[in-house]
Amino acid sequence: MAERWLVRSATLDDLDEVVRFNCDMALETESRYLDIERVRQGITRLLKTPSLGRALVVTDANGKLAGSMAVTSEWSDWRNGQFWWIQSVYVAPAYRRRGVFSALYSHIEAEARAEDDVCGLRLYVEQDNVNAQSTYLELGMSETHYRMFEVDFQAE
Repeated sequence: MAERWLVRSATLDDLDEVVRFNCDMALETESRYLDIERVRQGITRLLKTPSLGRALVVTDANGKLAGSMAVTSEWSDWRNGQFWWIQSVYVAPAYRRRGVFSALYSHIEAEARAEDDVCGLRLYVEQDNVNAQSTYLELGMSETHYRMFEVDFQAE
């Protein structure tokens, strides 16, 4: 029997756990320690400012948070529409490989397809995270030919 997951918008009641998820994700994927207070401020701002995007959480049947992700948007002049970017994906270790991300993805994909102005979904993934890449391919996503470049003003 498949597990039942509840996907919903994150609230300020979820703040502490989503902050922890984000910090754990950065440490696992990039060996990077984040400033917890800065992350707390960033997630609080996201939750209070819908124009920035939104945060989603997924809970198990007992209401325990199993994972989270953020969704932001990027305008595509080529498509005259928005891409929704899936960001800050984290699934708690006890829930991995049990369909948590698939539940989050299916939820946001259905919402995106229902919007006339959304032309697709995008995400970025660490080059060595083959488990995540496999999951994304299984869900119907495809790898693009783009490489990502950035200037991180906070890291300078």
